[in-house]
This record gives sequence, C-alpha cells and structure tokens, in this order.
Amino acid sequence: MQKSIFEICKKKREVLKYKACSIRGPLVWQSPSRRLTQPIVFSEAGYIIQNIQWTSGKDFTVERGQQQIEEYMSTWEFHESWLHWSDYLQEEELKYSKRYHYRVRWSIPTCRKPIPQATASIYFIIEISKIKPPTLPVEVFFILESNRLIHRPGQCRFREKWLKDIIESKMILMDSITF
Repeated sequence: MQKSIFEICKKKREVLKYKACSIRGPLVWQSPSRRLTQPIVFSEAGYIIQNIQWTSGKDFTVERGQQQIEEYMSTWEFHESWLHWSDYLQEEELKYSKRYHYRVRWSIPTCRKPIPQATASIYFIIEISKIKPPTLPVEVFFILESNRLIHRPGQCRFREKWLKDIIESKMILMDSITF
C-alpha cells in the first residue's frame, strides 16, 4: 500500500519537530524563580552537563567567587594527573555591572619533570549586575587561553582536550625557538 505525499510530509514534519525540540531544549531560558532553586542541568549526546548553584549578587565576595569556581570545576571530568591553582586577578568597574576576574592554571607535573614546561590557563569572569535585583545569581563565564569562545557554566561540556591542545601548542612553539 502506497502512502500519499500528504502522509509522508506529515510524518517528516513530526520527525523534524521532534528533532528541533530536542536540539532547542537546552537553550530554553528558565524563569528566575527556577534558576534560584535548582542548578541547570543540560544533556549533550547522552552526557549530563552539570552546573552548581551560583551565589547571589548580594552574598558575593572575592573569596566566595574563588570557592565557587573550584566547586564548579569539581564537576568536570579530567584525569587525576592534572593539577590546578587559581588566582584572583582584578575587579573591573563597568557602567551597569562589576566584573571579577580569576585565572586557573592547569598543568601535568610528572616524576621526571615536577616543574611543568607549559601550563594552560582558563580565565573566569564573575559579573554582578548593578541593574538586576541583588538576589539573582551572579553571571559567570570563562575563556580558555588563546581562544575567543566564551563558555558559560551549565551550557557546555568541559573537555580535557582543550587543555592538552593549549599545552601542546606551547611545547611546539618552544621547540621551534632556538636559544
């Protein structure tokens, strides 16, 4: 029995609609009340992207920001040989917000080379709005060294390969320079 063109098109529309909803799902903005009560968890190809409950603007301190960055990074998957340390860099005053800059350096020390030849840095920025209510969570984003792409916690999956690529590119550069 042959299906009519109408039935085939209808079926294709249903499939496309389903796919569009599954793709669009993680991008739907949640209401402020939901954001205050639960961390956002998205799914990426069978992997759950985790996030933490970020502090509100009124409760924010430089130390609390650093603790929360450490807490957020503990949700990432990376090999146990990676070590990291974080630094508070500066406060930036903008017209409608305040930004707090942090740097987290990553390396893989070994028994043969306990002092790493190269490190990879991730720069975190915590932004507190002067316009939004102080009870809302702070805005957080991070940028990897030598990259321009801005990552937001809970919206992308951290990949250990990013750190390896940065260190590898530094090693290649150092090998090409003769002293």
